[in-house]
Amino acid sequence: MKAIVVYESLWGNTAAIARAIAAGIGPDAQVLSTAQAAPDVLAGADLIVAGAPLFAFRLPTDDIRETIRKKAASFAAPPDLSHPALRAWLETVPAGRGRSAAFETRMWFSPGGATGAILQGLKKAGYAPLARGKRFRVMGMTGPLKSGETDRARAWGETLARAGRG
Repeated sequence: MKAIVVYESLWGNTAAIARAIAAGIGPDAQVLSTAQAAPDVLAGADLIVAGAPLFAFRLPTDDIRETIRKKAASFAAPPDLSHPALRAWLETVPAGRGRSAAFETRMWFSPGGATGAILQGLKKAGYAPLARGKRFRVMGMTGPLKSGETDRARAWGETLARAGRG
């Protein structure tokens, strides 16, 4: 199974979850930032799992990322804005016939979410949802991840791998 886990991560939390999901899927799963996940790399994917942080109750927009960029000096660690937003990346996903899953990192309960928009974008490209979106907690805007979240992510990756083979 060609599985690719794609992420947008500003402080490394979403990237850590992506790596844990890929580890659960198996040793052949690729983990790529949105900058690395070019259309030719995605070609023929059986499973695309994509994730991003939740900001303002949704998948980050260009305006949200610009606000974060302007406030970068106020954070203990600067955000990594070097790769495209997942929202923009979803527009570049080539047509396919695989399956998909989505995840988000978030601070607490929110009336909104990012996974619905991610799944919708992947479905538009031909990747039918394999599972409901999954949420992983961070303890603050810049992290760290809540204890046990990478273990949960790895277990979810294992679940996705079993479902993808079945």
